[in-house]
Amino acid sequence: MTSEAAVGAFRLIGTNRSFRALWTARSVSFLGDSLSLVALMLYVADTTGQALAVALLLLVGDFAPALLGPLAGAVSDRFALRRVMVTCELVQGALLAVIALWLPSLPVLLVLVALRAIAGQVFQPASRAVVPALVRDRDLESANAAIGFGTNGGEALGPLLAALLLPLLDVRGVLLVDAATFLVSAVVLGFLPGGRPAAGGEEAREPTTLLGETGRGLRYIAASPLLRAIGLGYFAVVAFNGIDDVALVFLAKDTLHGGDSAVGLLLAAVGIGLFAGYALLARTRAGMPMAVLLTAGFAVSSAGNLLTGLAWAVAAAFAVQLVRGLGIAAMDVATSTLIQRSVPPHLLGRVFGSLYGAIGVAAALSYLGGGVLLDLTDPRVAFITAGSAGLVATLATAAALRRSGRDASPAGSDATAAAPDDPPDPVPDGMRKA
Repeated sequence: MTSEAAVGAFRLIGTNRSFRALWTARSVSFLGDSLSLVALMLYVADTTGQALAVALLLLVGDFAPALLGPLAGAVSDRFALRRVMVTCELVQGALLAVIALWLPSLPVLLVLVALRAIAGQVFQPASRAVVPALVRDRDLESANAAIGFGTNGGEALGPLLAALLLPLLDVRGVLLVDAATFLVSAVVLGFLPGGRPAAGGEEAREPTTLLGETGRGLRYIAASPLLRAIGLGYFAVVAFNGIDDVALVFLAKDTLHGGDSAVGLLLAAVGIGLFAGYALLARTRAGMPMAVLLTAGFAVSSAGNLLTGLAWAVAAAFAVQLVRGLGIAAMDVATSTLIQRSVPPHLLGRVFGSLYGAIGVAAALSYLGGGVLLDLTDPRVAFITAGSAGLVATLATAAALRRSGRDASPAGSDATAAAPDDPPDPVPDGMRKA
Protein backbone atom coordinates (compact mmCIF):
# COMPACT_ATOMS: atom_id res chain seq x y z
CA MET A 1 0.00 0.00 0.00
CA THR A 2 1.48 3.34 -1.00
CA SER A 3 0.77 6.72 0.50
CA GLU A 4 -0.45 7.95 -2.87
CA ALA A 5 -2.91 5.10 -3.34
CA ALA A 6 -4.43 4.67 0.09
CA VAL A 7 -7.07 6.95 1.54
CA GLY A 8 -6.84 7.87 5.23
CA ALA A 9 -9.63 6.55 7.40
CA PHE A 10 -11.10 9.89 8.39
CA ARG A 11 -11.10 11.08 4.79
CA LEU A 12 -12.75 7.78 3.90
CA ILE A 13 -15.57 8.49 6.35
CA GLY A 14 -16.03 11.94 4.87
CA THR A 15 -16.00 10.98 1.19
CA ASN A 16 -17.55 7.49 1.03
CA ARG A 17 -21.26 7.74 1.85
CA SER A 18 -21.87 3.99 2.13
CA PHE A 19 -18.90 3.44 4.42
CA ARG A 20 -19.93 6.45 6.49
CA ALA A 21 -23.33 4.84 7.01
CA LEU A 22 -21.76 1.59 8.23
CA TRP A 23 -19.31 3.44 10.48
CA THR A 24 -22.06 5.59 11.99
CA ALA A 25 -24.40 2.65 12.56
CA ARG A 26 -21.76 0.53 14.28
CA SER A 27 -20.51 3.41 16.46
CA VAL A 28 -24.01 4.33 17.62
CA SER A 29 -24.92 0.70 18.24
CA PHE A 30 -21.79 0.01 20.32
CA LEU A 31 -22.39 3.16 22.35
CA GLY A 32 -25.87 1.91 23.18
CA ASP A 33 -24.56 -1.56 24.01
CA SER A 34 -22.13 -0.25 26.59
CA LEU A 35 -24.90 1.90 28.08
CA SER A 36 -27.26 -1.04 28.53
CA LEU A 37 -24.54 -3.35 29.89
CA VAL A 38 -23.90 -0.98 32.78
CA ALA A 39 -27.63 -0.59 33.42
CA LEU A 40 -28.29 -4.34 33.32
CA MET A 41 -25.38 -5.16 35.61
CA LEU A 42 -26.62 -2.64 38.16
CA TYR A 43 -30.19 -3.91 37.85
CA VAL A 44 -29.17 -7.53 38.38
CA ALA A 45 -26.85 -6.63 41.26
CA ASP A 46 -29.53 -4.56 42.99
CA THR A 47 -32.38 -7.05 42.53
CA THR A 48 -30.47 -10.25 43.34
CA GLY A 49 -27.56 -9.10 45.47
CA GLN A 50 -25.50 -11.95 44.01
CA ALA A 51 -22.22 -11.71 42.14
CA LEU A 52 -23.04 -15.05 40.50
CA ALA A 53 -26.11 -13.51 38.89
CA VAL A 54 -23.97 -10.77 37.32
CA ALA A 55 -21.52 -13.42 36.12
CA LEU A 56 -24.39 -15.34 34.51
CA LEU A 57 -25.54 -12.17 32.78
CA LEU A 58 -22.09 -11.70 31.26
CA LEU A 59 -21.86 -15.39 30.37
CA VAL A 60 -25.11 -15.52 28.39
CA GLY A 61 -24.24 -12.21 26.74
CA ASP A 62 -20.76 -13.19 25.55
CA PHE A 63 -19.83 -16.84 25.80
CA ALA A 64 -23.07 -18.63 24.87
CA PRO A 65 -23.62 -16.78 21.54
CA ALA A 66 -19.95 -17.35 20.63
CA LEU A 67 -20.70 -21.07 20.36
CA LEU A 68 -23.05 -20.25 17.47
CA GLY A 69 -20.41 -18.23 15.59
CA PRO A 70 -20.05 -20.56 12.55
CA LEU A 71 -23.84 -20.78 12.14
CA ALA A 72 -24.21 -17.01 12.55
CA GLY A 73 -21.66 -16.49 9.82
CA ALA A 74 -23.55 -18.82 7.49
CA VAL A 75 -26.62 -16.60 7.84
CA SER A 76 -24.55 -13.66 6.57
CA ASP A 77 -23.40 -15.66 3.54
CA ARG A 78 -26.89 -16.92 2.73
CA PHE A 79 -28.83 -13.65 2.71
CA ALA A 80 -28.27 -10.05 1.61
CA LEU A 81 -25.86 -8.45 4.06
CA ARG A 82 -27.88 -5.24 4.39
CA ARG A 83 -31.03 -7.22 5.21
CA VAL A 84 -29.17 -9.33 7.77
CA MET A 85 -27.74 -6.29 9.54
CA VAL A 86 -30.97 -4.28 9.55
CA THR A 87 -32.95 -7.26 10.82
CA CYS A 88 -30.44 -7.96 13.58
CA GLU A 89 -30.53 -4.35 14.77
CA LEU A 90 -34.33 -4.27 14.79
CA VAL A 91 -34.49 -7.57 16.71
CA GLN A 92 -31.99 -6.31 19.27
CA GLY A 93 -33.85 -3.04 19.65
CA ALA A 94 -37.17 -4.82 20.13
CA LEU A 95 -35.73 -7.17 22.76
CA LEU A 96 -34.16 -4.24 24.64
CA ALA A 97 -37.50 -2.45 24.60
CA VAL A 98 -39.22 -5.54 26.03
CA ILE A 99 -36.59 -5.80 28.78
CA ALA A 100 -36.90 -2.09 29.57
CA LEU A 101 -40.69 -2.07 29.80
CA TRP A 102 -40.95 -5.40 31.64
CA LEU A 103 -37.79 -5.54 33.79
CA PRO A 104 -38.37 -9.27 34.31
CA SER A 105 -36.97 -11.63 36.92
CA LEU A 106 -33.48 -13.06 36.43
CA PRO A 107 -34.36 -16.30 34.55
CA VAL A 108 -36.49 -14.49 31.96
CA LEU A 109 -33.97 -11.66 31.74
CA LEU A 110 -31.18 -14.12 30.97
CA VAL A 111 -33.23 -15.66 28.15
CA LEU A 112 -33.96 -12.25 26.62
CA VAL A 113 -30.34 -11.15 26.95
CA ALA A 114 -29.19 -14.40 25.32
CA LEU A 115 -31.57 -13.87 22.38
CA ARG A 116 -30.33 -10.31 21.94
CA ALA A 117 -26.73 -11.52 22.07
CA ILE A 118 -27.43 -14.15 19.40
CA ALA A 119 -28.80 -11.44 17.11
CA GLY A 120 -25.63 -9.47 17.79
CA GLN A 121 -23.53 -12.52 16.99
CA VAL A 122 -25.22 -12.76 13.58
CA PHE A 123 -24.68 -9.04 13.00
CA GLN A 124 -20.94 -9.12 13.68
CA PRO A 125 -19.72 -11.25 10.73
CA ALA A 126 -22.13 -9.51 8.37
CA SER A 127 -20.77 -6.09 9.36
CA ARG A 128 -17.21 -7.24 8.71
CA ALA A 129 -18.03 -9.08 5.49
CA VAL A 130 -19.69 -6.01 3.96
CA VAL A 131 -16.61 -3.76 4.25
CA PRO A 132 -14.91 -4.95 1.01
CA ALA A 133 -18.15 -4.15 -0.81
CA LEU A 134 -17.99 -0.52 0.34
CA VAL A 135 -14.34 0.48 -0.06
CA ARG A 136 -11.53 -0.22 -2.47
CA ASP A 137 -9.10 -3.00 -1.61
CA ARG A 138 -6.25 -0.61 -0.88
CA ASP A 139 -8.42 1.20 1.71
CA LEU A 140 -9.37 -1.90 3.72
CA GLU A 141 -6.77 -1.30 6.44
CA SER A 142 -7.94 2.28 6.94
CA ALA A 143 -11.59 1.23 6.90
CA ASN A 144 -11.08 -1.47 9.54
CA ALA A 145 -9.11 0.94 11.72
CA ALA A 146 -11.85 3.56 11.42
CA ILE A 147 -14.51 1.05 12.46
CA GLY A 148 -12.40 -0.03 15.42
CA PHE A 149 -11.90 3.61 16.40
CA GLY A 150 -15.64 4.29 16.28
CA THR A 151 -16.77 1.16 18.11
CA ASN A 152 -14.07 1.40 20.76
CA GLY A 153 -14.94 5.06 21.26
CA GLY A 154 -18.58 4.09 21.76
CA GLU A 155 -17.65 1.41 24.28
CA ALA A 156 -15.40 3.84 26.16
CA LEU A 157 -17.98 6.63 26.30
CA GLY A 158 -20.89 4.35 27.17
CA PRO A 159 -20.12 3.84 30.89
CA LEU A 160 -19.48 7.58 31.32
CA LEU A 161 -22.76 8.42 29.62
CA ALA A 162 -24.51 5.79 31.73
CA ALA A 163 -23.21 7.46 34.87
CA LEU A 164 -24.80 10.72 33.70
CA LEU A 165 -28.10 9.24 32.50
CA LEU A 166 -28.89 6.72 35.24
CA PRO A 167 -29.71 9.36 37.90
CA LEU A 168 -32.00 11.10 35.39
CA LEU A 169 -33.65 8.19 33.55
CA ASP A 170 -33.10 5.19 35.87
CA VAL A 171 -32.44 1.69 34.50
CA ARG A 172 -35.60 1.53 32.38
CA GLY A 173 -34.87 4.83 30.68
CA VAL A 174 -31.26 3.92 29.86
CA LEU A 175 -32.38 0.62 28.35
CA LEU A 176 -34.91 2.46 26.20
CA VAL A 177 -32.12 4.77 25.02
CA ASP A 178 -30.18 1.69 23.93
CA ALA A 179 -33.24 0.36 22.12
CA ALA A 180 -33.44 3.69 20.29
CA THR A 181 -29.78 3.42 19.21
CA PHE A 182 -30.56 0.09 17.53
CA LEU A 183 -33.44 1.73 15.67
CA VAL A 184 -31.18 4.57 14.53
CA SER A 185 -28.56 2.05 13.43
CA ALA A 186 -31.13 0.07 11.42
CA VAL A 187 -32.34 3.20 9.64
CA VAL A 188 -28.79 4.27 8.75
CA LEU A 189 -27.88 0.76 7.55
CA GLY A 190 -30.87 0.89 5.24
CA PHE A 191 -28.87 3.27 3.04
CA LEU A 192 -26.24 0.63 2.28
CA PRO A 193 -26.25 -1.04 -1.14
CA GLY A 194 -28.19 -4.31 -1.34
CA GLY A 195 -27.22 -7.65 -2.81
CA ARG A 196 -25.33 -10.59 -1.39
CA PRO A 197 -22.18 -12.50 -2.31
CA ALA A 198 -22.57 -14.80 -5.29
CA ALA A 199 -22.17 -18.44 -4.29
CA GLY A 200 -19.29 -20.31 -5.82
CA GLY A 201 -18.34 -23.90 -6.52
CA GLU A 202 -20.59 -26.56 -5.09
CA GLU A 203 -22.90 -24.02 -3.43
CA ALA A 204 -23.63 -22.45 -6.82
CA ARG A 205 -24.63 -25.79 -8.34
CA GLU A 206 -27.12 -27.07 -5.78
CA PRO A 207 -29.26 -25.69 -2.94
CA THR A 208 -27.94 -26.32 0.55
CA THR A 209 -29.23 -26.10 4.09
CA LEU A 210 -27.93 -23.59 6.59
CA LEU A 211 -26.17 -26.36 8.50
CA GLY A 212 -24.66 -27.65 5.27
CA GLU A 213 -23.29 -24.22 4.44
CA THR A 214 -21.91 -23.95 7.98
CA GLY A 215 -20.08 -27.24 7.53
CA ARG A 216 -18.62 -26.13 4.21
CA GLY A 217 -17.38 -22.94 5.79
CA LEU A 218 -15.61 -24.89 8.54
CA ARG A 219 -14.05 -27.23 5.98
CA TYR A 220 -12.85 -24.24 3.97
CA ILE A 221 -11.14 -22.81 7.07
CA ALA A 222 -9.57 -26.18 7.90
CA ALA A 223 -8.18 -26.49 4.36
CA SER A 224 -6.61 -23.00 4.29
CA PRO A 225 -3.08 -22.74 5.80
CA LEU A 226 -3.45 -18.98 6.14
CA LEU A 227 -6.80 -19.13 7.94
CA ARG A 228 -5.59 -21.94 10.19
CA ALA A 229 -2.57 -19.87 11.17
CA ILE A 230 -4.67 -16.78 11.90
CA GLY A 231 -7.44 -18.63 13.73
CA LEU A 232 -5.27 -20.89 15.89
CA GLY A 233 -2.86 -18.07 16.65
CA TYR A 234 -5.61 -15.65 17.65
CA PHE A 235 -7.32 -18.32 19.76
CA ALA A 236 -4.11 -19.16 21.59
CA VAL A 237 -3.10 -15.54 22.24
CA VAL A 238 -6.55 -14.67 23.62
CA ALA A 239 -6.75 -17.88 25.67
CA PHE A 240 -3.44 -17.03 27.33
CA ASN A 241 -3.78 -13.26 27.64
CA GLY A 242 -7.47 -12.79 28.44
CA ILE A 243 -6.48 -13.36 32.05
CA ASP A 244 -5.76 -9.64 32.46
CA ASP A 245 -9.43 -8.79 32.99
CA VAL A 246 -9.40 -10.97 36.10
CA ALA A 247 -5.81 -10.55 37.30
CA LEU A 248 -5.54 -6.75 37.14
CA VAL A 249 -7.91 -6.37 40.09
CA PHE A 250 -5.71 -8.53 42.32
CA LEU A 251 -2.46 -7.06 41.00
CA ALA A 252 -3.59 -3.52 41.79
CA LYS A 253 -4.89 -4.27 45.27
CA ASP A 254 -2.84 -7.17 46.62
CA THR A 255 0.51 -6.79 44.87
CA LEU A 256 0.85 -3.07 44.19
CA HIS A 257 -1.21 -2.08 47.27
CA GLY A 258 -3.46 0.33 45.40
CA GLY A 259 -7.10 1.15 46.03
CA ASP A 260 -10.25 1.01 43.94
CA SER A 261 -9.03 3.96 41.88
CA ALA A 262 -5.91 2.00 40.95
CA VAL A 263 -8.09 -0.88 39.78
CA GLY A 264 -10.14 1.44 37.61
CA LEU A 265 -7.02 3.05 36.20
CA LEU A 266 -5.45 -0.27 35.18
CA LEU A 267 -8.69 -1.60 33.70
CA ALA A 268 -9.00 1.60 31.63
CA ALA A 269 -5.43 1.41 30.31
CA VAL A 270 -6.07 -1.17 27.59
CA GLY A 271 -9.14 0.72 26.40
CA ILE A 272 -7.11 3.92 26.09
CA GLY A 273 -4.42 2.03 24.21
CA LEU A 274 -7.01 0.52 21.88
CA PHE A 275 -8.46 3.93 21.16
CA ALA A 276 -5.00 5.34 20.42
CA GLY A 277 -4.05 2.31 18.34
CA TYR A 278 -7.09 2.52 16.10
CA ALA A 279 -6.59 6.27 15.72
CA LEU A 280 -2.95 5.73 14.73
CA LEU A 281 -3.79 3.00 12.23
CA ALA A 282 -6.70 5.05 10.89
CA ARG A 283 -4.35 7.93 10.05
CA THR A 284 -1.67 5.70 8.52
CA ARG A 285 -1.59 5.46 4.74
CA ALA A 286 1.59 3.45 4.27
CA GLY A 287 1.15 0.35 6.38
CA MET A 288 3.35 -2.68 6.87
CA PRO A 289 2.27 -6.05 5.42
CA MET A 290 -0.75 -7.36 7.32
CA ALA A 291 0.92 -10.61 8.37
CA VAL A 292 3.72 -8.56 9.96
CA LEU A 293 1.20 -6.27 11.66
CA LEU A 294 -0.71 -9.28 13.00
CA THR A 295 2.43 -10.89 14.41
CA ALA A 296 3.54 -7.58 15.92
CA GLY A 297 0.12 -7.20 17.54
CA PHE A 298 0.31 -10.68 19.04
CA ALA A 299 3.82 -9.97 20.35
CA VAL A 300 2.99 -6.56 21.86
CA SER A 301 -0.19 -7.90 23.48
CA SER A 302 1.65 -10.82 25.05
CA ALA A 303 4.73 -8.85 26.08
CA GLY A 304 2.44 -6.30 27.70
CA ASN A 305 1.10 -8.93 30.08
CA LEU A 306 4.55 -10.34 30.79
CA LEU A 307 5.87 -6.87 31.66
CA THR A 308 2.77 -6.15 33.75
CA GLY A 309 3.83 -9.04 35.95
CA LEU A 310 7.20 -7.32 36.45
CA ALA A 311 5.71 -3.85 37.12
CA TRP A 312 6.88 -2.25 40.36
CA ALA A 313 4.13 0.39 40.59
CA VAL A 314 0.63 1.14 39.35
CA ALA A 315 2.01 3.75 36.95
CA ALA A 316 4.35 1.20 35.35
CA ALA A 317 1.55 -1.36 35.01
CA PHE A 318 -0.68 1.31 33.47
CA ALA A 319 1.99 2.19 30.89
CA VAL A 320 2.55 -1.37 29.69
CA GLN A 321 -1.17 -2.15 29.62
CA LEU A 322 -1.72 0.97 27.53
CA VAL A 323 0.93 -0.22 25.05
CA ARG A 324 -0.74 -3.62 25.13
CA GLY A 325 -3.90 -1.93 23.86
CA LEU A 326 -1.96 -0.73 20.82
CA GLY A 327 -1.10 -4.37 20.09
CA ILE A 328 -4.71 -5.50 20.36
CA ALA A 329 -5.79 -2.80 17.90
CA ALA A 330 -3.12 -4.03 15.48
CA MET A 331 -4.35 -7.62 15.89
CA ASP A 332 -7.92 -6.66 15.05
CA VAL A 333 -7.14 -4.50 12.02
CA ALA A 334 -4.64 -6.99 10.58
CA THR A 335 -6.95 -9.97 11.05
CA SER A 336 -9.95 -8.31 9.41
CA THR A 337 -7.87 -7.03 6.49
CA LEU A 338 -6.14 -10.36 5.88
CA ILE A 339 -9.44 -12.22 5.84
CA GLN A 340 -11.21 -9.67 3.65
CA ARG A 341 -8.39 -9.84 1.10
CA SER A 342 -7.93 -13.60 1.00
CA VAL A 343 -11.42 -15.12 1.39
CA PRO A 344 -14.02 -15.23 -1.42
CA PRO A 345 -16.97 -12.87 -0.74
CA HIS A 346 -19.50 -15.71 -0.45
CA LEU A 347 -17.50 -17.25 2.45
CA LEU A 348 -16.56 -14.11 4.39
CA GLY A 349 -19.45 -14.35 6.84
CA ARG A 350 -18.65 -17.93 7.80
CA VAL A 351 -14.97 -17.21 8.25
CA PHE A 352 -15.59 -14.14 10.42
CA GLY A 353 -18.36 -15.87 12.37
CA SER A 354 -16.18 -18.90 13.11
CA LEU A 355 -13.14 -16.81 14.03
CA TYR A 356 -14.86 -14.46 16.44
CA GLY A 357 -16.95 -17.25 17.90
CA ALA A 358 -13.71 -19.09 18.67
CA ILE A 359 -12.25 -15.93 20.20
CA GLY A 360 -15.26 -15.69 22.52
CA VAL A 361 -14.68 -19.27 23.65
CA ALA A 362 -10.97 -18.55 24.14
CA ALA A 363 -11.78 -15.54 26.34
CA ALA A 364 -14.09 -17.63 28.52
CA LEU A 365 -11.43 -20.32 28.89
CA SER A 366 -8.93 -17.63 29.84
CA TYR A 367 -11.21 -16.29 32.56
CA LEU A 368 -11.64 -19.77 34.04
CA GLY A 369 -8.00 -20.80 33.70
CA GLY A 370 -6.80 -17.44 34.94
CA GLY A 371 -8.93 -17.72 38.05
CA VAL A 372 -7.45 -21.13 38.84
CA LEU A 373 -3.90 -19.90 38.20
CA LEU A 374 -4.44 -16.88 40.45
CA ASP A 375 -5.72 -19.10 43.25
CA LEU A 376 -2.69 -21.39 42.94
CA THR A 377 -0.04 -18.68 42.58
CA ASP A 378 -0.21 -14.86 42.64
CA PRO A 379 -0.89 -12.05 40.13
CA ARG A 380 2.76 -11.61 39.14
CA VAL A 381 3.22 -15.27 38.31
CA ALA A 382 -0.10 -15.32 36.47
CA PHE A 383 0.81 -12.35 34.25
CA ILE A 384 4.33 -13.60 33.53
CA THR A 385 3.03 -17.07 32.70
CA ALA A 386 0.28 -15.73 30.45
CA GLY A 387 2.57 -13.31 28.62
CA SER A 388 5.29 -15.90 28.11
CA ALA A 389 2.83 -18.44 26.73
CA GLY A 390 1.42 -15.75 24.45
CA LEU A 391 4.89 -15.01 23.07
CA VAL A 392 5.42 -18.70 22.35
CA ALA A 393 2.08 -18.74 20.51
CA THR A 394 3.20 -15.64 18.59
CA LEU A 395 6.38 -17.36 17.40
CA ALA A 396 4.39 -20.41 16.33
CA THR A 397 1.92 -18.17 14.45
CA ALA A 398 4.74 -16.30 12.69
CA ALA A 399 6.20 -19.62 11.52
CA ALA A 400 2.78 -20.83 10.35
CA LEU A 401 2.14 -17.59 8.44
CA ARG A 402 5.50 -17.92 6.74
CA ARG A 403 4.67 -21.50 5.75
CA SER A 404 1.32 -20.40 4.39
CA GLY A 405 3.33 -18.47 1.81
CA ARG A 406 1.04 -15.46 1.56
CA ASP A 407 0.21 -12.14 3.17
CA ALA A 408 -3.07 -11.64 1.30
CA SER A 409 -1.78 -8.17 0.41
CA PRO A 410 -2.76 -7.13 -3.09
CA ALA A 411 0.37 -5.03 -3.63
CA GLY A 412 1.01 -4.78 -7.30
CA SER A 413 -2.39 -6.16 -8.20
CA ASP A 414 -4.96 -4.44 -10.35
CA ALA A 415 -6.80 -3.37 -7.21
CA THR A 416 -3.95 -1.20 -6.01
CA ALA A 417 -3.09 0.03 -9.46
CA ALA A 418 -6.40 1.87 -9.83
CA ALA A 419 -6.23 5.63 -9.90
CA PRO A 420 -6.55 7.03 -6.36
CA ASP A 421 -9.21 9.51 -7.40
CA ASP A 422 -11.49 6.90 -8.94
CA PRO A 423 -14.68 6.57 -6.89
CA PRO A 424 -15.08 3.14 -5.27
CA ASP A 425 -17.61 0.84 -6.79
CA PRO A 426 -19.91 0.28 -3.78
CA VAL A 427 -21.07 -3.14 -4.93
CA PRO A 428 -18.47 -5.46 -6.51
CA ASP A 429 -19.58 -7.93 -9.16
CA GLY A 430 -19.86 -10.76 -6.66
CA MET A 431 -22.51 -8.84 -4.70
CA ARG A 432 -24.70 -7.52 -7.48
CA LYS A 433 -28.30 -8.61 -7.54
CA ALA A 434 -29.33 -10.93 -10.34
